[in-house]
Amino acid sequence: MAKGYWVAHVDVHDTESYKGYVAANGAAFAKFGGRFLVRGGGFENPVGASRGRNVVLEFPSYQAALDCWASEEYQSARAKQKGGAEMDMIIIEGYDGAQPGGA
Repeated sequence: MAKGYWVAHVDVHDTESYKGYVAANGAAFAKFGGRFLVRGGGFENPVGASRGRNVVLEFPSYQAALDCWASEEYQSARAKQKGGAEMDMIIIEGYDGAQPGGA
């Protein structure tokens, strides 16, 4: 079964209001098996638009990623941002097929 991922690009405008979201979102991520693969950090943006912060979360399945987004726990955490950030995000299904040069 393919894993699911959240890929988010975020601009934080108000760090104080954003802290409430960060403090609360872990409960939803833990409930649905989410784990951070990328959480901020340095990056290059060789083409296209970007935002100041990038986040990638991995979930055990695409459905778990969708369920986490729709959950009461995550939506409650998201409400704590109080306009402190702008975000572009996709929820995407991972790929389990053949890889280049491999069997």
